[in-house]
This record gives sequence, C-alpha cells and structure tokens, in this order.
Amino acid sequence: MVAHIEQFDRKGSGEAVIWRENELGNPKKLRLTIPQTLIGEKVRLTVDQPDRRRRKAMPDEILEAHPERTVPPCPHFERCGGCVWQHWDYEGQLKQKTDHVKHALAEQGYDPDLVRDTLGMDNPWRYRNKMEFTFSPEGELGLHEQGNFRKIISLETCLIASEEMVEATMEVADWVKDHGLVGYNKDLHEGLLRHLMVRQSFETGELMLGLFATEAPSAHQKAVDDLVNRISEKFPQVKSLLWMENTAWADRTQAEEIHLLAGRDYIYDEMAGYRFRLWFDTFFQTNPTQAQKLVDLAIELGQPKETEKMIDLFCGVGTFSLPFASKVGKLAGIEIVESSIESAKRNAEDNGISNTTFLAKDARKGIDEMLESFGHPELLMLDPPRSGAGGKVMRRIGRSKPDRIVYVSCNPDTFATDIKELEPFGYTLKEVQPVDLFPHTVHVECVAILVLK
Repeated sequence: MVAHIEQFDRKGSGEAVIWRENELGNPKKLRLTIPQTLIGEKVRLTVDQPDRRRRKAMPDEILEAHPERTVPPCPHFERCGGCVWQHWDYEGQLKQKTDHVKHALAEQGYDPDLVRDTLGMDNPWRYRNKMEFTFSPEGELGLHEQGNFRKIISLETCLIASEEMVEATMEVADWVKDHGLVGYNKDLHEGLLRHLMVRQSFETGELMLGLFATEAPSAHQKAVDDLVNRISEKFPQVKSLLWMENTAWADRTQAEEIHLLAGRDYIYDEMAGYRFRLWFDTFFQTNPTQAQKLVDLAIELGQPKETEKMIDLFCGVGTFSLPFASKVGKLAGIEIVESSIESAKRNAEDNGISNTTFLAKDARKGIDEMLESFGHPELLMLDPPRSGAGGKVMRRIGRSKPDRIVYVSCNPDTFATDIKELEPFGYTLKEVQPVDLFPHTVHVECVAILVLK
C-alpha cells in the first residue's frame, strides 16, 4: 500500500488518507497514522486489517523523502517513545513549531503575525536535567517502546540526557544485574524495582538518583550497601541517593515512604542567578538552558516596575517568582500544591528575598483571597499546566483588571482558548514568542504579553 503524508497528529506522527471501494463499490476512507514520516513524503507500508477505518503502521519504505529528512543519531530512535522527530532537520522542527502556534491562534481569530519565530537551541542534544527510566519484569532498565507501555527497551544511551546522568543510570543497571534483582510486572502487580529517576543540576553539577521499589531497602540490605558504595566511589557528584517505596497500582513515580541512602534528600540548582532546592517530586523546568530564556522573555515582555504589585499564578517553587520579585515592589505567588509553596518560601528565604507572599490554594479561589489581602496587581503572570488555566480562572483574571498579563504556556492550543476569555475584559494580545524546550518532540512553549486597553 502507498500513502502520501498530509499532516501530523498531536504526537508528531504522519497522517494519510486512502480511499478504496468497499464490497458494494462505494468509496471507503482509511485513515492511517504513520510514525517517523514527514509531511509531503510518499511511503510504502503494510497495513493489517485494512478494512478498518483507522490503522497505525510503520513505513516499510520511504519512496519520496522530505528534503529535510536526516539520519537519526540515536540507536533507540526507531523503537523508543521519547523522541519522535530525530529524523527531521532541527530547523524544520522549529518552523513546524512556529506554524503550530500561529495555527492555534488563528483558529481563535488572532493575527498569526503576532508570533515570532521559535527560539531554538545552539545544540539540541543533552538538554534534559531529569529523566525517568523504567525496569522491565526481567530487571532490564530502559525506556518505554513507542506506543507500548508494557515493553521496555534496554538502555544503551540517551542523547537528550547529560552524559553523567546516562553513566550513573548504566551503573544502576549493572548493579541490578549483578545482584539478580527483578523488575515490577504491571500485569501481575508483583516484583521489586519499578523506576529510576535521575536528576542533575547543570549549574552546580549535583546529581540525584531515586529508586522506586515495592519493598523497603532493609529487605535487600546487602545489595543496597553495595549500591551506596558503588555510587559513592564512582559518582561523587551524587549528593542525593534515595529509595522510594511505592506499592500503588498506578504506574507513577510516587512515594509512600522515602528512605535516604546517602547524602541529603534534595539537590541544589540555580537559575537566573537564584538558588533552588529540588526534591525528587519538585517540578522544575526540564531544559535549564531554554528555561533561562523563558525567564528573560517574561521579564522583557512584562516590564516589571519597582512601584508595582505582581501576582504569579501557578507559581510552583518560585522559578519565575524570585527573578520578578527583585524587580517589583511586592509579589504574591499562588499554587495549589502545598509542598511547592513550602519550597517557594524556603527558596525565597535562601536567596534573601523578603517582598514575597505565597499562598497554597486553587488558582481561582487564590486570586480572590489574594486580592483582598494583597491588593490590586498591576502585573499578573501565569504558567499553567498543559491543560491550561480554564475559563473560570481566565475570567477571574479578567475581572481583577491587571494592567499587563504575561502568559507562559506549554500548550499552544489551550493557550489560545484561554486568552480568548480575556477579550471581553478589554485585553489585547501584543506579542507571542515560542521557545523550544523539547527538541525532537512536538512540544513547544510560548511567552506572551496581553495589555489592558
């Protein structure tokens, strides 16, 4: 079967449509999802059950290649679900991300010319400061196979993680094999090792290793002692070695009890000249090089003034709050996760910042409470999750009437629908700057400024 790739789906795979006749001679449409292809390519593929309406298949042969197609450097690319666009020249990826943002805004009636070209990386490799790897039931450590979360690809390398992170990960993989330890079987809900989380500060060099297991470390004390010795001798930059008990059915890196095997239970990181403490579950921007650009852009577009009050919605541990706090009179941060608010307070104290107030509350209710105690903000910033802030929160922002709104988004589609809610309140979108935090994936971040007429 031959297909022409017409567009991408939301996960970055190519899509094609083939028309055929059914048994009555009527036209029948087959929608195909074809990973590792590019728009405009002509491919040959084998489709099982082609009588269905939708099927997914890998290309057997690229008959007409896109001029920007390139050879993926990672040996795991064809099977791994981590990167979807390693076969595409980086400049092509950046243009696609710009077009995605423009299209999302145009669908809501905005001028796509408000969107600048996406800011990429000089070197779009080794950019991640955090990775989560999974153990197979046999004890192999690696990443999920593309489209199959029950299949683990044994790790040889990872070109988007730092070399030190990969080396430490391989040491843990060898330790598991040397002691004959088993992984967790998701179907049978039995086994020991579930995940390995690796985190590193690019600024301080400190590393954190966190093992997620179904039993306490005391049940495997001899092996645990050997792990501590190996890591201490070979990786002195590991300042936090943790063992997390997790017996829940949900396949997430969560902990019911935390055991500190060596070092402290956090590492230090730095961004925009400020120091942060990161625990295993602390949300922090995964690409520190590009995250610094996000902070700089937010300040550039927001134009904070020493005489102003500012509210930072979805403030997390204060990634944006601390840099902004040094440029405004007072800053209030709102975040629903209590542990993040405690971290934000501690981070402000560690950095000698005393003009901040942090509130652990839902965004919409938090705005109401903060407006009463804090007063009217001239500047408001929000950095919501991928699902967006939602209509209720956006309308509440509109009613609070800040002079300027800085929106940092990790999802152009929810960003566009969110800011549409601000139009009836008199806000005008002035500028949008996309930033590529995740090269070789479909994801793109944006920083935008909206001004009250």
